[in-house]
Amino acid sequence: MGTSIRWSARMRALLRRWRGAPLTWLIAGGFVLMAAMAIGTALTVDRFRQNAIESGRDSLESAVRLLARHFDREFEDFAVLQKSIIAELESHGIESADVFRSEMGTLAVHEVLRARASGWSDVAGANLFDAKGVLINSSRRWPVADVSVADRGYFNRLKNDPASQEEVEVVPGRLGSGPAIVFARRVSGPHGEFLGLVSRAIAPDQLESFFASSGLGEESSIAMHHQNGQLLARVPHVDAMIGQNFRNGTSEQMAVFERTFVTTQLASPIDGKDRIVAARLLTGEPLVVVATRSLDATLATWHTQTKFFVAVAVLSIGLLVLTLYFIFRQMTRRLAVEKHQLDTAMNTMTQGLLMFDQDERLIVCNRRYIEMYGLSADVVKPGAYFRQVIQHRHDTGSFHGDVDSYCDGILGNAGQTQSTIVETSDGRLIEIKNQPGAAGGWLATHDDVTERIRADERIAHMAHYDALTDLPNRVLMRGHLERRVAELAQGKPFAILYIDVDEFKGVNDSLGHEVGDELLRQVANRLRACISGNDMVARLGGDEFAIVKAGTRDVAELTALAEQILKALRAPVNYNGQEIPTDASIGIAIAPDHGDNLDDLLKRADLAMYAAKSEGRRTFRVFAPAYDAKARLRRQLEFDLRQALARGEFEVHYQPLVDLAANVVTGCEALLRWHHPERGMVSPADFIPVAEETGLIGEIGEWVLRQACTEAASWPGDIHIAVNVSPVQFRSRTLALKVAAALAESGLAPGRLELEITETVLIRDDQEALTILQQLRKLGVRIALDDFGTGYSSLSYLHRFPFDKIKIDRSFICDIGQSEDSSPIVQAVVHMAAARHMATTAEGVETEAQRAVLLQLGCSQMQGWLFSPAVPAAKLKQLLSAQAAAA
Repeated sequence: MGTSIRWSARMRALLRRWRGAPLTWLIAGGFVLMAAMAIGTALTVDRFRQNAIESGRDSLESAVRLLARHFDREFEDFAVLQKSIIAELESHGIESADVFRSEMGTLAVHEVLRARASGWSDVAGANLFDAKGVLINSSRRWPVADVSVADRGYFNRLKNDPASQEEVEVVPGRLGSGPAIVFARRVSGPHGEFLGLVSRAIAPDQLESFFASSGLGEESSIAMHHQNGQLLARVPHVDAMIGQNFRNGTSEQMAVFERTFVTTQLASPIDGKDRIVAARLLTGEPLVVVATRSLDATLATWHTQTKFFVAVAVLSIGLLVLTLYFIFRQMTRRLAVEKHQLDTAMNTMTQGLLMFDQDERLIVCNRRYIEMYGLSADVVKPGAYFRQVIQHRHDTGSFHGDVDSYCDGILGNAGQTQSTIVETSDGRLIEIKNQPGAAGGWLATHDDVTERIRADERIAHMAHYDALTDLPNRVLMRGHLERRVAELAQGKPFAILYIDVDEFKGVNDSLGHEVGDELLRQVANRLRACISGNDMVARLGGDEFAIVKAGTRDVAELTALAEQILKALRAPVNYNGQEIPTDASIGIAIAPDHGDNLDDLLKRADLAMYAAKSEGRRTFRVFAPAYDAKARLRRQLEFDLRQALARGEFEVHYQPLVDLAANVVTGCEALLRWHHPERGMVSPADFIPVAEETGLIGEIGEWVLRQACTEAASWPGDIHIAVNVSPVQFRSRTLALKVAAALAESGLAPGRLELEITETVLIRDDQEALTILQQLRKLGVRIALDDFGTGYSSLSYLHRFPFDKIKIDRSFICDIGQSEDSSPIVQAVVHMAAARHMATTAEGVETEAQRAVLLQLGCSQMQGWLFSPAVPAAKLKQLLSAQAAAA
């Protein structure tokens, strides 16, 4: 034992010498000084860089502001001639293009133009063109040259868009040499008729010569663009770039053409360099002055400063490192032997170790034990008593409890092996084992069992908490609710709020499950922020959450909480720079007002939530007895729906599909109708969703397919039948077999059957969906894409599968023929379909005006109440017979 004490004393002396040595402080101080020098240099360099960028930005802003002010005045003068000529021409009250051409193409008008053409020197003077784009008069020459601008973009825009009064465009010159920037204004009749246009033009080099005088310096450019992005003039001049459109790319690049004044930094689409950009929209014309300077040129002076500062810093740090190196080498030689002994003896153990003799005195203590509890080696040292060590731990915060009681317990069982687990203030779990020694005393080991214990706790946690959001799960919430129900007898009310995220499936389907998971995590965080005290928020599964609000039955308080939740959830979720809108529907059940049975309360909160969904979503509802009745009615509807097919209550009506060009019926769409024996005609909007949710739509859809094919087989051979296929039917993967069976049973030619699908069948697994569509195509049936443009439209679908027809949704037809209608969208769909050799059918056509516009736009077919609603089979046969007789 004496040897052990002497060895411990020697180790203690070594520790004291190591701790007191200045080496550690010297090295730490040196590194701190080097870090301070490096950080100070970096901050100084960065500040100078920001100053250089701000100075360059201010310079560009000033240049652009002056240029814009100059050109605002110049172009205002330039436009005076055109405006005065147009006012003179329109004052004549000419109502037709022919009269305009004859009266304006005279020598007298030429003299008027020549007299008024003054001010800016331009390329070709003031020129007057008729409604066909032919030059009929000019201020420069008489008679005029044989020139036409009918192929110019600005001419066609002014001609076709009455709202467009002025166009600016850079074009190859026809009345002068080289390209010209044309300023064209529309001449209209008393009723808005397009009579012609007046144009003036300037050469880009006229603008560029003024740009060149601004003297912005090297690697700078000044340009003028049309607001639509077309480059009109630029210094430095590049012939190939004049006329190109630069309104594309990033949002910062687009902002140059969209905002009145912009100063930004972006990669140039011309040379790829990072540039500071300043742009200003002119006041009187749709023109943008843009000045840029490369970041390298802006930072040229900064680069010189940076080199100087970095060189000074590197030299200083190098000298410091060299000094520290010599000091360190001298000291480490002296301490090498002692450090080796210390490392060998004390740093090979991972456990804290203590050895006490039979007199309760400390014999050995390793460094690990002192570090484990953050103790002082001046107190915990050989010769210290056991109670002194525990008291020191108590004083430093690593031991909690009564010191004397703990020591008495250990010493009273010193002859036995003891094991306990304690938790430190920083959350670590340590296992303490005391083993008796052969000659009295005992050996104590302290081991970091945190991971093993925490793993056991994580397993228990996973059983009661949701892995994605770390919220209590359904099991834990139910246990919590059982306790709340038991407390109702003590007069402690509570409420359950069921929360369902609206349109979550659409997020998952369109953006992916990774985005959906992040959305749920952020929803969970926002719900946590809405509760307090003894309230609980849980995730029930999928996109459903619940809050248990303790201690209230006040509807006003619960209403305020629901509104707070909705407000919190409506803030868009940001994921990787993409903002995802979100909202929710909430149902509230109050205990004991709505029951004192747990299952009844959960059911009624669920009913209230579904009431909120059915009444428009994005709101909340407190349970009302009527919701129970509504749920019973829905269950009854589901029950009746299951019986309807067997009882023969369904029938198929047919809505004609009319060829727009020939105005004859070329096909019909089969539409399901339900004649309930008690309710009468049930709307498809009421029973189709129930059929899809219950899976009955598959069986019902097969019946409609067979019925429609059988009926169509009796029609004239040139009339085809269109049948809708629901996503549920499509996912069965046996659709092609069922279609083949229906065709064989009815004897209908495959080419007369057209299956209509929606985009939703392509979203989840478009590759599998396209495989099924190819199987159907091999049968010889036609495939139509229904409700195009209302879902997650993707042009890749049209590229990957050659649909026979695109059906344009009624939402794009209802306002067609009115001002600011959907005609451009319909036109785009028609052109896109024509390019892919596909027909187009417009749904919901109800007026003659709509039919006329659709015919003009080139649409193939229409269906709607203008021609006929959906009618029973017998009435349709009469219609087809009448058409055949008329033919």
